[in-house]
Amino acid sequence: MAVQEIRAFNRFYTNLIGALDYSKHLYTPYTLTESRVLYELAHAPRTDAADLRVELSLDAGYLSRLLTKFEKDGLVGRAPSEGDSRRQRVTLTPQGREAAALLDERSREAVGSLLARVEPAQRPRLADAMRTVQDILGADHRASPHRDGPVLRDPMPGELGWIVQRHGAAYAAEYGWNTEFEGLVARIVADFAEDHDSRLERIWIAELAGVPVGSVMCVRDDAPEVRDQAPVTARLRLLLVEPGARGHGLGKRLVGTVVDFAREAGYQELTLWTNDVLATARGLYQRAGFTLVSETPHHSYGADLVGQDWRLPLGTEVTPSQEGITP
Repeated sequence: MAVQEIRAFNRFYTNLIGALDYSKHLYTPYTLTESRVLYELAHAPRTDAADLRVELSLDAGYLSRLLTKFEKDGLVGRAPSEGDSRRQRVTLTPQGREAAALLDERSREAVGSLLARVEPAQRPRLADAMRTVQDILGADHRASPHRDGPVLRDPMPGELGWIVQRHGAAYAAEYGWNTEFEGLVARIVADFAEDHDSRLERIWIAELAGVPVGSVMCVRDDAPEVRDQAPVTARLRLLLVEPGARGHGLGKRLVGTVVDFAREAGYQELTLWTNDVLATARGLYQRAGFTLVSETPHHSYGADLVGQDWRLPLGTEVTPSQEGITP
């Protein structure tokens, strides 16, 4: 392929997505680079500035100036990294998370408008072409040490259905549960898809080698009549790590991500409901600092179970560990 053909494609695509005037394109005050930094911070709750610089291939001085601007605007906070005081940990403030959520919403709307111009029959072909470009040009990037491990990200179109399907299949295989459980997961996912506050509620997909291998959800658990007040209680749901993906610390990362998100969103406590047979999950929650507060026997999903309610106050930091699955 001639160099000019690639350059022509670059000009076409940057113009198509409004990259040259990104703030005007999305009706926000942020440039494309600023928007990307906010995106990375929103999707990696524990981010060091050095990792951010490597991930985005940014000049250290430029990134430092950008973060200083964000700090003055009240979007980020900076502190010495827990693992190495010479490194700087960067986290979004509630105001920064709100800005990132707005950018994400505007970006989804822009992409939706772009796809609306493509005939439905042509969309699989378009997706295949994009994957081909990524596979060929991104091979070296994915092979870098920074890309070796799993990543957490927002669900892509179709992956909410993947969460339902994999929960149904995994629990049937490991515990013999029937489709009643899959129906429960489907209702949880449908409720989230139809109505959620992106500042306070999120779903994460764990991806390994380009393939979804896990999930977790954080939703608000306050009564509807107080939804216009400050959030108090969050609920962790739909934690899943595929059997073949265990051993990468994904359970620890998924739970830690929910804890960080809930704390930064202003929740006072984090709760979850699980069942006694999920021994690995129970060990995970104990190590994360959750306390078992009640147990109730029940017959569900074709099995006799003991449901358990767990609670974690969010006043102090905790360290989750191990992998697990829970509804």
